[in-house]
Amino acid sequence: MNGHPLDQAATEQRNPASERLDEMSALEIVDLMNAQDHLVPAAVHAAREAIAQAVEIVVAAFRAGGRLFYLGAGTSGRLGTLDAAECPPTFGTDPEQVQAVIAGGREALVRAVEGAEDRAADAAAALRERGFGPADVLAGIAACGLTPFVRAGLAFAAGLGARTLFITCNPRLDPMPGADVVIALDVGPEVLTGSTRLKAGTATKLALNTLTTAAMVRLGKCYGNLMVDLRATNEKLRVRSVRILRQLCGLDDAAARRVLAEAGGGLKVAILMARRGLARDEAAALLAQHQGILRRALEG
Repeated sequence: MNGHPLDQAATEQRNPASERLDEMSALEIVDLMNAQDHLVPAAVHAAREAIAQAVEIVVAAFRAGGRLFYLGAGTSGRLGTLDAAECPPTFGTDPEQVQAVIAGGREALVRAVEGAEDRAADAAAALRERGFGPADVLAGIAACGLTPFVRAGLAFAAGLGARTLFITCNPRLDPMPGADVVIALDVGPEVLTGSTRLKAGTATKLALNTLTTAAMVRLGKCYGNLMVDLRATNEKLRVRSVRILRQLCGLDDAAARRVLAEAGGGLKVAILMARRGLARDEAAALLAQHQGILRRALEG
């Protein structure tokens, strides 16, 4: 085949709907982009079984003390970093449990680092530095599917016997890199040819949202649809914690704040204290007895 493999990537094809993009008015561009964005949820839905398989792999790793690592370059790396950063405040997780490695390091989060995605050897070095091991899971993210940094990282992880996931928006990539689960998001060509921060980025963000949220739910990080393992690190989250206590325990605002303070800010412990009439240590012990799953502790 003539040309570079990127020439055949779905992410590099021209979108017929936007071939006269530079002649459109502002409203026409907005309407076109909005219409194209409507294709994204369907692409994520089509990959639902693969995403669910990935969730189960991540849950099993977490239960065994393993961690989830995202690996990507450019937009893909930034999306992985965003998802990892949001897990501790949302789910009360240790910052080590979900981590992100971006080609080019921290500088690449705010400024493109030229050539970083092509430095394949950097992936293994970065993972070694973080102590990546067989109990961990590596999720490689590459919209085009060809990023050397990501493919090398997947090969390194597989060589250690770790479970691997691959997230791409190039569904007809041949060959796909070896991975336990491939999440192929078929969003079609971008409005601006090759600009994968658009539909590809949106689809990837949806997939990552689903992956970690579903995994945390399966681990007991919520009660119903309430995030009872959140860390109240700012006023918004403190207000949310008090609201959840009011909703679940029938307390007024003052009583909810008092119980939350007595629980040391731990929302699950506070709920058990209020619902079961327990002291803080008793509530914490009961919660630990049920592996941190609030519903089981309340019903046990």
